[in-house]
Amino acid sequence: MNEFSGRVLEWFEEHGRKDLPWQRPDGYCIWVSEIMLQQTQVQTVIPYYERFMQRFPDVLALANAELDAVLQHWSGLGYYARARNLHAAARIVRDDHAGVFPGTFAEIVALPGIGRSTAGAILALAFDVRQPILDGNVKRVLARHRAIAGWPGKSTVAKQLWESAERHTPAKNVADYTQAIMDLGATVCTRSNPDCGACPVSGDCQARESGTIDQFPGRKPKKVKPLKQTTMVLAVSNDAVYLERRPAAGIWGGLWSLPELNGENVSDWCQQTLNSRDEGIESWCVLRHSFSHYDLDILPVVVHVASSSRKVADSNDTTWHRLDESPPGGIAAPVQKLINTLKTGEHVQNS
Repeated sequence: MNEFSGRVLEWFEEHGRKDLPWQRPDGYCIWVSEIMLQQTQVQTVIPYYERFMQRFPDVLALANAELDAVLQHWSGLGYYARARNLHAAARIVRDDHAGVFPGTFAEIVALPGIGRSTAGAILALAFDVRQPILDGNVKRVLARHRAIAGWPGKSTVAKQLWESAERHTPAKNVADYTQAIMDLGATVCTRSNPDCGACPVSGDCQARESGTIDQFPGRKPKKVKPLKQTTMVLAVSNDAVYLERRPAAGIWGGLWSLPELNGENVSDWCQQTLNSRDEGIESWCVLRHSFSHYDLDILPVVVHVASSSRKVADSNDTTWHRLDESPPGGIAAPVQKLINTLKTGEHVQNS
């Protein structure tokens, strides 16, 4: 065992997190948690993970479920491609691996939505197999310790970080070490205000020695996020709102959503899409939703449709969702917010 990993493991014994709900040697549990933890903090993930595992306790339960059910249990967690990939991968495990989560790097990394670091984490945490990992927390620890300059998204910088991760990963106690270095980055070597006095490897941390901690890891080059706009229609009839399933690919793929207009007249849309006449239209204030790569301004427009003229029936991709019932599947956060506003009537009209 190298000196670095020895200090990290010693720190973990006293200070590491050992009560997370997925901490058990089970490939399925670790896999689900690792996918949820991509781009999302532990405290946010825990309640989603617990509800998800109650509904889909094993890989076969997940594989045999409808995608709508999976997306519904993912609603609010964001980055919905993770849920679609998780479901697709579960079906591969069911069909190609006899329902047993695979235990080799090549098999795991071949599954949809799993990259090198996630595959390494699954092997290390579930099977105690020596594989390095490089999630955001680990990148920060290693970049500061060895003063590896530059944005980790650059291939040259990533190569140095992977070499450091490989060098420090011990041959034994891999599961504990992997959890330990993730915990170290999450709780001590934090992005801002790191607690260097509590860090077991601060004694030879090059960034600390040079007083340049805030420079590591290097920042991603800033880009001005573009602003996009769309109009969402809340077609309301008899305490129900009209929803459409979005295409499988793209933003909110496979989720139920409000129809979007691209320059069409609302009354014309109502006639052409719902084959119904509107009985009143009102516009609400713009709702801004931020994605990682752009901001979206949503203009909500409420269209009242008489039940006697409502002529679109429910199908696999359209439905009249009763406001007092559970949603038919996954719904993106801003869409759910608009539906909730419709329920409470606490909207603000545009002047």
